Amino acid sequence: MKTISKLLLLAFFAYGFVISESNAQKADEFPPLPYSFNALEPYIDQMTMEIHYERHHKAYFNNYRKAIEGTEVEKLSLEQLFVSMSKYPVALRNNGGGHYNHVLFWAVMSPYGGGEPKGKLAEAIKSSFGSFQEFKNLFEEAARTRFGSGWAWLSVEKGDKLFVSSTANQDNPLMDVVDKQGVPILGLDVWEHAYYLKYQNLRGDYISNFWNIVNWDEVSHRYEKAIK
Repeated sequence: MKTISKLLLLAFFAYGFVISESNAQKADEFPPLPYSFNALEPYIDQMTMEIHYERHHKAYFNNYRKAIEGTEVEKLSLEQLFVSMSKYPVALRNNGGGHYNHVLFWAVMSPYGGGEPKGKLAEAIKSSFGSFQEFKNLFEEAARTRFGSGWAWLSVEKGDKLFVSSTANQDNPLMDVVDKQGVPILGLDVWEHAYYLKYQNLRGDYISNFWNIVNWDEVSHRYEKAIK
C-alpha cells in the first residue's frame, strides 16, 4: 500500500491541485465556479448549484483552511495529506476531502457536456469494463447503492487500469483510508444537498441525468495526466 501511495503522489505532483491548467488557483483562494449557476439546467437547477457551491463547498474550503492554519501541514498539498490521511484529524479529512472533491466535481461537468468519451479514455473504458454502457451501469450502481452520503468515482489504478468505486462522506480514492486507492478522474456527488431540491428522493433520476453534462474532454485530460 505504501508503494501505491507513493506512485499516486508522484502522479499528482505533475497535475497539481487545479480545476484545469488554464484556471489554476492558489491554495488559499476559493476557486471560482467554471460556469454560471444556471448553466447546467435542466439537469441541475440554479438554486441547487448556488446553495451547493456558495454554502456547502465554501464551508468545506473555509473549515479546511482553518484546520491547517498555523500547523505543520499548512504548506502541504491536499494530495500529500491524502496519502497519509489516516494519521490526521477527522476535521481535516472531512473538510479537505470536501473541498478537493467539489473542485473535481465542478470541473467534470459542462453545459456542453454529454455524449461519450473519445480517444485513449474511450479505449481504456472498453479495455477495463468491456463497453461504455457496462461502465455506465457500474458507475450508476455505485452511485445508487451508496448508503447515506458519499460519492461515486471513476479512477485510474496502477497499470493504467480504470475502476469504479464509491466512498462515504467526503472521502476519495486518493486517501489511504479507502478500500481501493487510485487517481480519481470523474466523480458524482450523491449527498442529498446535491440533488434534493429538484429530484427529492429520486436519486436514480439525478444519476441518469448526470451523463448529459459530463465534460468528457476534462475527464480525458485528467486520465492522460494520471497515466504519464
